[in-house]
Amino acid sequence: MGADLLSTTYTIIEEDVDSETGELARQIVEKLRGAGYKAWLVGGCVRDRLLDRKPEDYDVATDALPAQVAALFEGSCPKGPDYGVVSVRRGEAEVEVVTLRSDHRYQDGRRPLSVTFVDDPRLDVQRRDFTVNGLLMDPETGEILDFVGGRADLEARLIRTIGEPDRRFTEDYLRMLRAIRLAAVLNFRIEPRTFESIRRHCRLVSKVSPDRIRIELVRTLTERGARRGMELMDESGLLAEILPEVARMKGVPQPPEFHPEGDVWTHTLLMLDLLDRREKKPTATLALGVLLHDVGKPATYRVADRIRFDEHDVVGAQIAADILRRLRFSNDEIRQVGALVRYHLRWRHVRQMRESKLKRFMALDRFDEHLELHRLDCLASHGGLDNYEFVRRKLAETPPEELKPKRLISGRDLIQMGFRPGPAFSVILAEVEDAQLESRLTTPEQAREFVLARFEPPEGRRRQEVA
Repeated sequence: MGADLLSTTYTIIEEDVDSETGELARQIVEKLRGAGYKAWLVGGCVRDRLLDRKPEDYDVATDALPAQVAALFEGSCPKGPDYGVVSVRRGEAEVEVVTLRSDHRYQDGRRPLSVTFVDDPRLDVQRRDFTVNGLLMDPETGEILDFVGGRADLEARLIRTIGEPDRRFTEDYLRMLRAIRLAAVLNFRIEPRTFESIRRHCRLVSKVSPDRIRIELVRTLTERGARRGMELMDESGLLAEILPEVARMKGVPQPPEFHPEGDVWTHTLLMLDLLDRREKKPTATLALGVLLHDVGKPATYRVADRIRFDEHDVVGAQIAADILRRLRFSNDEIRQVGALVRYHLRWRHVRQMRESKLKRFMALDRFDEHLELHRLDCLASHGGLDNYEFVRRKLAETPPEELKPKRLISGRDLIQMGFRPGPAFSVILAEVEDAQLESRLTTPEQAREFVLARFEPPEGRRRQEVA
């Protein structure tokens, strides 16, 4: 970051408007000004531009009232008219246009009781959370308006509240998690008074809605700041409030012959660090799988001939599901993360598996995430990737249709063959599938002969002759 960051203007380059959303934001500012209103880019998009980061979203601040904004932009949608927020969309692009305002007293740890619309941006930025988010920019000239010392904190790589930290965090409790995320993702420090305030007020995060916590947690885990985010959450006290099951990993020892790196918490942090270093951004489910894959170890820890964690995969899958339900993740996300946790020990046996069992394993939904979780697990512990490479070779050699082949027979076929519906159906169909996966059966006729040779229909119901 150079000295130009502290100058009055920021040199606009062609790449700055590098998205449909960025272009829409520029046009919104232009149209508002053409109608006689003040308008600037504001918040995170300005911060990211100054840091040479691609903004993920854009906000525009204006002195136009919500109704005036809505009248200017056809198809706009008031998202919070009482707070001056109007959404303007064009295709897939969406920009929030926010009327300059001053907030009054907060009572619920999230929203002000009332707001007053103003025309002075100096008043507006005083209500915002952090100095690095309190900057305004003219998208045409690059002029920066900085009334809170945001450019200096960007230069110092510092997250600092605007005004008194205690006031900012008791206005909106989620700001504590947002400070952690910003520091982690941007690789910034949190200013000491700001961090001490988070530590004092960390218990208030329990009053934040699960949906808002979930969003901040996922962003922290998936935006290149996972390890540092978890470390800061732990140091601030937020981890014990939000994810006490994860906090319990600290200090739980592991057998050094398998985990020379240290305890369960250290192992998990190393995996998160490796996740951060990947070129590809992780999915939410993979990141959560990394965080929670050993969450069952504290509950199953025992010392026998060595340190053991009997069935920590099964226990951990249940704990993970409980956590994700508490934070209102989708059923699909809960299933996938549960599978990642439940099956992460199966890798120990892949080279001894029957062909049918190995193919079933490789046919798991989103198996690429299972593969990557195992790779990170190995690299963060003993370092051996033999089983990982073995499965990769098997995947390369096995056509997709052989992993999930079309069934040769169904339950209806079994009924026609003289079998009564019941629990035995799943046993019969599983054996047929095993034989099919092992290439011992390839046609429906062979499957029927196989069933009739191994299973006898109930007395009194003669099997149909195979045509």
